[in-house]
Amino acid sequence: MGTVCEQGDDEKHLAAPSPAPPPPPQDLDAGALFVLQSKGSWMHCGYHLTTSIVAPALLSLPYAFAFLGWAGGVICLVIGAAVTFYSYNLISLVLEHHAKLGHRHLRFRDMAYDILGPWWGKYYVGPVQFAVCYAAVVGCSLLGGECMKAIYILSTPDGTMKLYEFIILFGVLLLILAQMPSFHSVRHISLISLVLCLAYSGCATAGSIYIGLSSKAPEKSYSIVGNGQDRTFGVFNAISIIATTYGNGIIPEIQATLAPPVKGKMFKGLSLCYAVVLATFFTVSISGYWAFGNQSAGQILSNFTNNDVPLVPKWFIYMTNGFVVLQLAAVCVVYLQPTNEALENLLSDPKSDQFSTRNVVPRLISRSIAIIIGTLIGAMLPFFADFNAVLGAFGFLPLDFVLPAVFFNITFKPSKRSFVFWLNITIAVVFSILGVIGSVAAVRQVILDAKNYRLFANISS
Repeated sequence: MGTVCEQGDDEKHLAAPSPAPPPPPQDLDAGALFVLQSKGSWMHCGYHLTTSIVAPALLSLPYAFAFLGWAGGVICLVIGAAVTFYSYNLISLVLEHHAKLGHRHLRFRDMAYDILGPWWGKYYVGPVQFAVCYAAVVGCSLLGGECMKAIYILSTPDGTMKLYEFIILFGVLLLILAQMPSFHSVRHISLISLVLCLAYSGCATAGSIYIGLSSKAPEKSYSIVGNGQDRTFGVFNAISIIATTYGNGIIPEIQATLAPPVKGKMFKGLSLCYAVVLATFFTVSISGYWAFGNQSAGQILSNFTNNDVPLVPKWFIYMTNGFVVLQLAAVCVVYLQPTNEALENLLSDPKSDQFSTRNVVPRLISRSIAIIIGTLIGAMLPFFADFNAVLGAFGFLPLDFVLPAVFFNITFKPSKRSFVFWLNITIAVVFSILGVIGSVAAVRQVILDAKNYRLFANISS
C-alpha cells in the first residue's frame, strides 16, 4: 500500500465535496516505508524541487530558442514557468486535501489510482512516470559523460578516450550515490545541488556574455532555423525541450518527504525553487542565444570552444563543467527515487529492519543493476538534446501540464461557470495537443539524427 492514513481536521471549510469515510490505518509497503519517509521540512522539499527542475537540461534552452526566435522563445519560457508553478500547486492542493481527509497519497500512481481509477494508476501514470524518471537518469549519465569528455579534450588534445568511457566513469560515481537509503537522506545532496546549479548557470551566463563581447565572437544570426516542414517540426521539438526543462514528474514523491502536517509547506518549497528558476533559466537562455544565435548548440557549453579552441580561459571551462558533472550526480539520485521505491517494494521485507541483511543485500544488488543498465543505454544513445525533447513530449507534458488540472477539477469539482474550471480545461486540452505533436516531432528528430550516429559513437559534446 502507498498511502498514509492520518487523523483528519474539521472539513467544513473545504470547497471539495466530502468523499467516503477514510479506510482504517494500514501498514505501509516496503517502498513507502523505507524510501518515502516523511521527515522533511519545507526547505528540504525546496532543495529536492530545485534539484529536479533546475538541472543541466536548462543548458539546452538557447538551442530551443534557435527554433523559436526571440519572441517565441521568451513567450514559451514565461508560459512554461507560469503553467508549471500553477500546476505543481494544483497537485499539492489535491494532496493536502486528501491528507486532511486522512488518506495521504505518497506516490503519483496512488493519486491516479484513487482519483482516475485503478487502470490509470497501474497502466498509464505508473509506467509513464517510471519511464520518464529512469530516462532522466539515462540522459544525465550521457550529459555527465559529455562534460567530462569536454574537460579531457581541453587538457589532453591528443587523448584517445572515447565518450562512452566517460559515461561509464560517471556511472561509477552513481553506483555509490545510488545506495543512499531514502529520499529524505539525500536532502543535503539536494542543498549542494542548489548551490551548484546557481554556480554553473552563472558561469554559463558570464561565459556567453564574455564571448559575445569579445573579438573571438562567432558570426551569428537570429533567423529561425530551417524552413517549411523542418521549421514547423523544429518549433514543436523546441517546445518539448522547454517542457522537459520545467518538468518534474515526482511532485507527490517529493511532498511525501514532508513531515505532517503538510499544509502550506509545498507552496513555500515551490516558491524557493522558482526563485532559482527565474535566476537561472532566463539568464542562461537569453545570454546564450544572444551570444550564439541560431548556432547555439544542444548544450550551450559546447559553444565555449571552436574547433577545440577555447573561447574563454581553460580554467573557466574546467570549473563550469565540473559544477555541471557534480550537480548531474545529484539530479540522478533524485530521479532514481521512483526506481528505488519500486525495487524496494518488490524485493524488501517491510517487517524486517531497513538496514538488516535481508533488506540491504537486495537493495545493493538491484540499485547497482539499475545504474549499470542506465549507464549502458546512455553510452549507446549519445544525442542528448534530442533525447531531452522525447522526454518532454512523452512524459513531462502529460504528467506536469495535463494531469494536475484534471486531478484538481475531479477532486474539487469547481463550478463549470468558474474561471478556474475553464483555465484548467484549457491547460489540459492545449498541452495534450502539444504533447501529441511534440512526440511526433521529437521522434522524427531522433530518427534523423540516428542516421548520422552509431551505437557507442564518440561524438563531440
